[in-house]
Parts: sequence; structure tokens; C-alpha cells
Amino acid sequence: MTGAAMGWVSRQYTTRMGAWKADWRAKKAKADRKVRRSFEKTARRRGRAPEEIGPPSGFALLPWLLMGMGAVSNLLQGKTPNPWIGGLGLLVFNSLYIAVVFRAFDRRKRETAATWAALVVMGLITFGLAIGYGGGWLMFFTLLSLACGAVLRGRALSFVVLPLAVAAGAVGTFHEGWSGISIAYGTFISGMITAAILALSETVKELRATREELARAAVEQERLRFSRDLHDLLGHTLSVVVVKSEAARRLAPRDLDAALAQVADIEAVGRQALTEIREAVTGYREGSLATELDRARDALSTAGVEPVVRRSGPPLESHTEALLSWVVRESVTNVVRHSGASRCEIEVSGAPERVRLVVTDDGRGGGAGAPGSGPGSGLKGLAERVAAAGGTLESGPAARGGFRVTAELPVESPAPREWERAE
Repeated sequence: MTGAAMGWVSRQYTTRMGAWKADWRAKKAKADRKVRRSFEKTARRRGRAPEEIGPPSGFALLPWLLMGMGAVSNLLQGKTPNPWIGGLGLLVFNSLYIAVVFRAFDRRKRETAATWAALVVMGLITFGLAIGYGGGWLMFFTLLSLACGAVLRGRALSFVVLPLAVAAGAVGTFHEGWSGISIAYGTFISGMITAAILALSETVKELRATREELARAAVEQERLRFSRDLHDLLGHTLSVVVVKSEAARRLAPRDLDAALAQVADIEAVGRQALTEIREAVTGYREGSLATELDRARDALSTAGVEPVVRRSGPPLESHTEALLSWVVRESVTNVVRHSGASRCEIEVSGAPERVRLVVTDDGRGGGAGAPGSGPGSGLKGLAERVAAAGGTLESGPAARGGFRVTAELPVESPAPREWERAE
């Protein structure tokens, strides 16, 4: 009969754990889909796929070469003296313009000496053609300013575009009279607006990359939180189930009622574990230190370890209690599984500014893992969480033998971030 009862408990626990794992996988997939949808929301609103949305390139600045059509027209109509000079200048200028505007969208190429040299050559050609021919050739000042706006940023832009606009106004006035002042205005506006638009485009690109990185970091933090919670929850629960199952097996031949009481405890532990795991999945689990101390006392007693629990000090914040609960749970689990101890002391002492938790056993000194292995992954993860809350966690052999875990936290610990509320 006892064997049947134990088999029933095992089957129920396995079935429920399988159902929980399936539920967790579904929720994880749903969370991943939400992250992907957050990146695609803006694009879908515009009716475009995310991969179609990208930063502007040099092609966006090529149509402005049409401003030089007046000079081309003069060449074709034979109105330009020494047309081979004008044609060669036009060819070199347009070639350099195309090269510069494409290099302007690559930061590394934009800041090279070759790009600056191309701008200087474009400037010499612009002044030579504009001073020599005037008329439609004055528009090369506007194109030169546009290329400068695509390449330069900050003070360098002001130091170049403003003098260039003044020089363009002077050359325009020389050829066209006071109406040539408009060339100065066009030169200044084209350079400044181009620089502003491209700087805004770069900022949007950086913000988009930052948003994606933050989203990835949030997902990784949530996965890390959940993996830690899963380790602590299942490690403790399965250890208690094993201990109580062994106790039921030993009691069954001579005291059936006591064995069934242990089986009932196993069922209660399983139900409680399922509840806590669901809370961990949703991210809203808050630990009660008093409840955890009671569970620790029960688990130690069942494993044949004498529990000594002492608590003093003022009430604690929920987040501080939750962290200390995790430390108690992990420490007691390690005592039950690895230490071979006969006695375990848990002491919580509070002060106005800090609270201190000490868990000491008289076992083999391997409370965190196999004997001599040092702190396990559970204690390492807890040390990171405690450090994030402004506290410290130390573990190692006790002075009189055994193993000791010491955690200190500020009474008012920093509030957890959104994805760490369950820690």
C-alpha cells in the first residue's frame, strides 16, 4: 500500500512538472514574439517590412547634381569660353561629389584625409569655374556646401560653411550684381540643412540600435532571473521531496500513519512548488522570510539535522525579505544535500541600517556542493543578486568546521528593476 502511495505521488509530481514545463515554454515563446513585434510595430504601421527601413545613403544626394545643368547647357550651346576647361572641371567636380557623398555615410571613410582632400579639390574647382564663368557655374557653390554639410559636423561645419557662403556671395555679386547675394543664402542653407538632416538620421539610427540592445538586455535579464529562480525553487523542492520520500520508506514497515503523513507532506510541498514556479514565471514572486524559516526548520528536521533558528531586529522591506529568503533556501538545500551535518544554525539579526543573516552547519565543510568544491552556482547567483541590492554574500568553511554562509543587506535596499521583481 505504501509503495502504491509513493508511486501515485511520483506520477502526480511528474505529470504536473511536465505540464508546468510546457506552460513555461509557451510563455517564453510568447515573450520572444512580443519583443519581435515591438521592433516591427512602427514598420507595419507604415505598411513596410522592417528590413525595408534603413538609413539614407549617397543616392539621396545625387539628384542635387541637377543644379549644375545650367553649366552643362552653356557648354552644349557653346557659350563657355575654353569649353574643354569647363568640361574637364565639370567632370572632375561631379566625380568628386559622387565619391564624397557616398563616403559621407560611412563614419570611418568620412573622417579620412582622402575625403578632406576631395573637398579641397572641389573647392578649388568651384572657385575657379565660378570666378571664370559666373552665371550657372555659381551653383557649384551650393553643391560644394551640400557636400561639406554631408561630411562635416559641429564646429568644423560652421568654420567652413559660413566663410564659403560669404565668398559665394562676393563672387555672385561680382558677376550678377546684388542679385548674386542669393547664391550666398543658398550656399549657407544647403550646407546647414544637409548637416542637420544627416545628423538627425544618425541619431535615429543610434537610438534604434540602443532600443534593440536594451530590449535584448531585458530579455536576457529576464531569462537569467528565471533560470536562477528555477534553480533555487526546484533544487530546494526536489531535495525536500527526496528526504521526505526516504523518511516515508523508512517509516512504512513500522508506522504506516507516520509514513502517510510524510506522503501528505510531499504532496503539500509539490503543490507549493507549483504555485511558486507559476509566480516565478509571471515575475511577481515575493518571498516571506518567516515562511522560509519555517520551511527550513521542517526540511532540516526531516533530514535528521537539528535546526536552531534565531531572529531579531525590526521588520524588513519585502525585497530584502525576498533576497534573504533565497539565501536561506539555497543554504538549507545545500546543507540537506551535501553537508552530512547534524546541526544547522540560522541567525537573522537586524540593525537600524543593515540586516545580517548567518547560516552555519557542522558538516564536512562542503555546504555549497561536493566537499571541498567551494561555492556552487546557486550561491554565486545569489551573491550577484545581493550585490545588486547593495549587500554582500560570503561563503566558506566555518572556523570550527562545517560551512558558513553570511549575507548582509541594507535595511532599505534598492528597488528591483521591472524584470527583477521576482528576485
